[in-house]
Amino acid sequence: MSPASTLRTGATIAATLYTGVLLVLGLYPSEFRYLFAYIPAVVGYGVLVFDKWAWRWPLIHRISGQAWVNGTWRAVLTPSSESHIPAGGNRGPIAAYMVIEQTYWSLHIALHTAESTSRSSNATIASLENSGTAEIGFLYDNTPRVEHQHRSPRHHGACRLSVTGLIPKSATGHYFTGRFTAGDVDLRLISRSTEFGTFSEAQIADPSQTEI
Repeated sequence: MSPASTLRTGATIAATLYTGVLLVLGLYPSEFRYLFAYIPAVVGYGVLVFDKWAWRWPLIHRISGQAWVNGTWRAVLTPSSESHIPAGGNRGPIAAYMVIEQTYWSLHIALHTAESTSRSSNATIASLENSGTAEIGFLYDNTPRVEHQHRSPRHHGACRLSVTGLIPKSATGHYFTGRFTAGDVDLRLISRSTEFGTFSEAQIADPSQTEI
């Protein structure tokens, strides 16, 4: 379980148990001075609501200052000319879809191409001081479809992206892999939905309906 999930779960359980104990013991407040007894419950549920939703509500979003990147992004990967791409490999540009699942304290990223899927670990997003730009960084594990594994084995890599503004619609960055390949990444937001689990599902939902 991720730290964010642990925090949300712990806060919810603690708040529920605390409230339940008060009710079972008949300590339901009858006077204003007893309302403080319910503060832990309010705080517990408040943590959950803030992490999942409230941080990106308009006024709170300006205060939190965290870019909202949740959604499905159309991506183009452009390998560098020096990448060690095996014979028969895709030398790009490579069409892909990046699905980002985000709460205030957690970030998970999946990148789908026609040949493989990459899933993130240690994903973070941080705003640069005195700047409207945020940096997204993550490590990933790439698992190709079985039919392509003879020339494209499972591998690890890293990616860093830059976005501008609190509600960005585009992003740029670069990646590199343990197979001595590297390149640029260009993204454009196409949907706030994160329900797409494959390249073909995301492509069908892509308004452009074009292959790169």
